[in-house]
Amino acid sequence: MEEIIRFQDIIKHYHIGTMVVEAIRSITLSIHRNEYIAIMGPSGSGKSTLMNILGCLDTPSGGGYFMNGKDVSKMEDNQLAEIRNKEIGFVFQTFNLLPRYSALENVMLPLIYAGIGKEERIQRATEALTSVGLEDRMSHRPNELSGGQRQRVAVARALVNRPTIILADEPTGNLDSKTSVDIMNLFSEIHSKGNTIVLVTHEEDIARHAHRIVRLRDGLVESDVISQHHQIPQPV
Repeated sequence: MEEIIRFQDIIKHYHIGTMVVEAIRSITLSIHRNEYIAIMGPSGSGKSTLMNILGCLDTPSGGGYFMNGKDVSKMEDNQLAEIRNKEIGFVFQTFNLLPRYSALENVMLPLIYAGIGKEERIQRATEALTSVGLEDRMSHRPNELSGGQRQRVAVARALVNRPTIILADEPTGNLDSKTSVDIMNLFSEIHSKGNTIVLVTHEEDIARHAHRIVRLRDGLVESDVISQHHQIPQPV
């Protein structure tokens, strides 16, 4: 199995006045291509901090973070921005869609930042929206879509740059239970096409969709278990 992400003794400390908060005390973790991982843990366990480091939104205080063999923990801000745009597709609890833009325009945004020409932007955004079942909603703005449809737009936007990894932070947190099931089925479908997914959640029933569950407590890995219901993905 091809390793695409490795955390080596990652540490993250925050200074609040004279206090030092140890958000992550020491985490070593590998993620392989086409894995589907849920990261869980109680409030204060370090899962949000770990997600921010994984998504290159924050940098570790110590240790190494390697993505596709490159040491991300040593990169400058502009290099991190490029990694965020090209290597990571984000799906957030709050959708983070621009209200004045259509579904198609929202999905095209990462491609604008990546310097992709207009014709290809439209083609790739159309393909991404079609892949999440929204080919008939492309001209609709977010306020004209249901919560589930908005999250599908967010998933299409995460996919459009063909990233190394899809990072989903509580992606069903604002959805009702039926819509949550629909979105999790969509993630399973995306995973079956070869994508690597890391899901951050506090909900056990959502985590069960993943093939591997990593539980954090007090800034450490408490357990790292392959689900009994799934096989470890094999290299293609």
